Amino acid sequence: MSLYQRLFAHGLALGDDAQHRIYGDRKRRLFADLSGTVVEMGPGTGINLPYLPRGIQWIGVEPNPHMHRFIREVAAEQGIEVDLRTATAAATGLPDACADAVISTLVLCSVPDLDAALAEVRRILKPGGRFYFIEHVAAPEGSWSRTLQHSIKPIWRRLGDGCRPDRETARAIERAGFADVEYESFRAPLPVVAPHVIGIAEAPPPGTT
Repeated sequence: MSLYQRLFAHGLALGDDAQHRIYGDRKRRLFADLSGTVVEMGPGTGINLPYLPRGIQWIGVEPNPHMHRFIREVAAEQGIEVDLRTATAAATGLPDACADAVISTLVLCSVPDLDAALAEVRRILKPGGRFYFIEHVAAPEGSWSRTLQHSIKPIWRRLGDGCRPDRETARAIERAGFADVEYESFRAPLPVVAPHVIGIAEAPPPGTT
C-alpha cells in the first residue's frame, strides 16, 4: 500500500497543471469568501492552496502521507501555514463544530463510505458553516456515458485510488441533512468523468439537527 500511495502521489502531482487549467477560474470564484477555520478533505498535492484567501486557518485531512511533502512545498510558496492530519474524511479526529468551512474537490468519488464522509463534514462544521465542493458525478441514467462509467468502474477504481466514476455524489449531498444545498452542473474536458457539480451546502443553524 505504501508503494502504491507513493506512486499515486507522484502521478497526481504530474496532473496539477491540467487541473489548474480546467478548474482554476471556478475555484477562484468558489473560494473567494472563505474565512476563519477551513478544513480541506483530501487536499492531495495542495492543489487548492493557491486559490484560498490569506489569513485563514487551514487544516488538511490527507490520509496519504506521501502527499504531505507536496502540500508543504505549495504552502511555503504561498506563504500559508498548514496543519496536516493523516486521517480520513469519515473520521477526521477533529472536534465537533470546529470549522467555519469545509472544502472538497474531486475527493468524494473515492471515499469508501460517502454518507459517512458527509456526516463527518456536518459534524465538524459550525452551525451555519458552509461546505464548498467541486466533484465529478454520474452521467444521466440511460445515457451512453453512464454505461461507459459503469463498465469501466472496476479498472478505474484500481487505477484511480478507489475513484467511482458513476457515483451519485450530488444526490448524496442533497440527502445528507444540510439546511440548504445549491449547486450547478458543468462538463469538464475529461474522458469518462466529464459531468461535474460545483456548489455550497450550508450546515443547519443552532438548535436544529
